[in-house]
Amino acid sequence: MGMLGVKIGKIRLKNPVMAASGAFGYAKEFEELVNLAEIGAIITKTITLNPKQGNPMPRICETQAGMLNAIGLQNEGVDDFIKEKMPYLSKIGAPIIVSISGNNIDEFFILARRIDKIKNIRGIELNISCPNLKSKRLVAQDAKATYEVVKAVRKVTNKALITKLSPNVTDIVEIAEAAENAGSDAVSLVNTFLGMAIDIDARKPKLGNITGGLSGPCIKPIALRMVYEVSKNINIPVIGAGGIMNSDDAIEFMLAGAMAIQVGTANFVEPGICGKIVKGIEAYLRKHKIEKIEDIVGGLNDKR
Repeated sequence: MGMLGVKIGKIRLKNPVMAASGAFGYAKEFEELVNLAEIGAIITKTITLNPKQGNPMPRICETQAGMLNAIGLQNEGVDDFIKEKMPYLSKIGAPIIVSISGNNIDEFFILARRIDKIKNIRGIELNISCPNLKSKRLVAQDAKATYEVVKAVRKVTNKALITKLSPNVTDIVEIAEAAENAGSDAVSLVNTFLGMAIDIDARKPKLGNITGGLSGPCIKPIALRMVYEVSKNINIPVIGAGGIMNSDDAIEFMLAGAMAIQVGTANFVEPGICGKIVKGIEAYLRKHKIEKIEDIVGGLNDKR
């Protein structure tokens, strides 16, 4: 597998750097800026069963050391994805993982079954940070709902299954355990934190949706702590995400227990960042005479 190779479920990645869902579109947007084949895996923007309009404008604003977004999962739906996006994605050379979201268990089930039939898709990431209609909470805020969604999807696919967890919970370990018990091959954490920003002159929210998801360097310490907690308590791979801007950040997440990492907001700042992070991780391993990346996963010296 090479010194940087890692395994997530059935997927062998040539390096642990993944482009996060929502920050990399459907990859074509980055083709002139990035050597797409260098990336460990590409996770598509979330797709839903039917087309979604998304939230009212404005949808993005900058904050101190980060950004807020309230896109609202705007996408053209699964039929368009298969017909229009997949032919290009199939040719890239990096493993493609499709992020899916549904309004209820049936939608997750139907979507996963459709995606399972496409041989060029290597895995499915479940974006369960969408409202659960019954309780108005996010699926990822409820261990039982998380278990039910993962279990339903597991029944219809043999592809690698990654469950993306929301940090907007009291105890993220409990949710990760539910995903593992239901058959998820890995968990990725964290999705964005719920936040808001106000224009004091207009006395209005800066986002059309009022609140949005906070990402970027400002969330890194909290995301890192959550990855550390979760990786100590489950036996499936953890994929770390949250404010990773360079290879040092990526290595911190891996020392805390992440088998792979996802780069999101940094792609907006510097489109070629994923390739740079791969090179930086490799340089770190050589400097410290470490033969393979897996040797640093969970390698934090935290004994008091």
